[in-house]
Amino acid sequence: MAEPKFEKDLEKLEEIVESLEEGGQPLDASLKKFEEGIKLAQRCEKALSTAEKKIEKLIRNAEGELETEPLDEDDSPPAKPKKSSRPSDVGDQDGELPF
Repeated sequence: MAEPKFEKDLEKLEEIVESLEEGGQPLDASLKKFEEGIKLAQRCEKALSTAEKKIEKLIRNAEGELETEPLDEDDSPPAKPKKSSRPSDVGDQDGELPF
């Protein structure tokens, strides 16, 4: 049997959440749905984590080489690390001390 797809798992999870939010079910039935929802949420989380790792592996740097970068939660470009010859980077980007 093929492993369920992410979209189907997410759809089923949403149905379970709606059902639990409506209430009116016996406690045993609610607990079973809750357990199923937890399992679906874990599978969805695993699928998202796997996809995130693939995205991180496929990001190219300015030279066209593949490099790993963390996936930002917003759409802003990742901050470029500043280079420093000092052992610690205290101060702002112009090299001035903050005081």
